[in-house]
Amino acid sequence: MSTTSTGLPEEDVNLLLPGRSLPAGAGWDWIAGGWRLFLGAPLMWIMALIILFIVFVAIGIVPILGTIAVQLLQPVAAAGLIVASHSLDRGGNFELEHLFAGFKRNFGNLVIVGLLFMLGGLVIVLICVAMVAMTVGTAILGTLGDPNQMVNAAAGSILMILLALLVMLALLVPLLAAYWFAPALVVMHNVQPVAAMRESFFACMRNFMPFLVYGIVLLPLSIVAAIPIGLGYLVLIPVVFASTYVSYRQIFTYETAAPTVLAPGS
Repeated sequence: MSTTSTGLPEEDVNLLLPGRSLPAGAGWDWIAGGWRLFLGAPLMWIMALIILFIVFVAIGIVPILGTIAVQLLQPVAAAGLIVASHSLDRGGNFELEHLFAGFKRNFGNLVIVGLLFMLGGLVIVLICVAMVAMTVGTAILGTLGDPNQMVNAAAGSILMILLALLVMLALLVPLLAAYWFAPALVVMHNVQPVAAMRESFFACMRNFMPFLVYGIVLLPLSIVAAIPIGLGYLVLIPVVFASTYVSYRQIFTYETAAPTVLAPGS
């Protein structure tokens, strides 16, 4: 089987669009599959996580531009971990060069995914800020000179801020859904950024129950990972990245070769 310059096997898996809908139990399968992929190269996973952390911290030190660069490069880094997961899934190794696969394969489209995600987040923040500014500002201006009314307005402002935060969370869910599978679709199948985010969004919506189970399982694991001064996240974060690959494989692909971590027929 031939390989690309990134080490990604060619003609290995075929893209299935639209992505399939899975039963609720698939959410647990994703985490279990991610754990198996982590066990395939635990030291490399931890090393990769540390390298990416150092690189992003170094880039983020630069005011404004550094923060923007970190946002744009997140899908590029995610794509590298997807390629590493694919290699492990096919019985290969996790090579350091896999981390840079996103720079070699569809770099521009991955950056566009990061840009769209960043712009979406910015729009959400602006909407929430506008909600607070218009409501709170109007309330405070209407009570100038009356201390009692100003206290009531301040209390109402706190409620509005809490409401704005809830609105932000509600709007972040579809944005995260659009992003979740996009790096994998771009780096593995050359899907264009907007199309990748659209397919990711609808796939997440079709698989609401598996994602619900996935989140319920991850919650206690996140708490446990935080207990030993957060060192557990050196394991949990790689498992989450690997589980993203497993979920992508189950939802968006069908095989030309038998997988090592996925259930038959996926």
